[in-house]
Amino acid sequence: MLWRYRRHVHTITADNGSEFCDHELVADKLNTDIYFANPYSSWERGLNENFNGLLRQYIRKGTDLRTVRDKQVADVERALNARPRKCLGYKQPVVVFNELRNAA
Repeated sequence: MLWRYRRHVHTITADNGSEFCDHELVADKLNTDIYFANPYSSWERGLNENFNGLLRQYIRKGTDLRTVRDKQVADVERALNARPRKCLGYKQPVVVFNELRNAA
């Protein structure tokens, strides 16, 4: 997902889950540094934790993700990207992303 934007990826902060077992390969391919948050230190991944809270408004915590259809994921993605955010000056993430992409 990040390959097209690798020029803009400077660091990645991950938790200690198995989904990052190939972190060296990812770091090498994207030419970036990967940092790992300390266990039980959610404040070290603030953006991720904030997003999880927003996502849980659509998909409840504990939901078996194998039961979530691709269309539902796409609908949630569209809704969250169209939702204005205070940290972006009340702009929508999709608008800010396109502005940055077009400026590059």
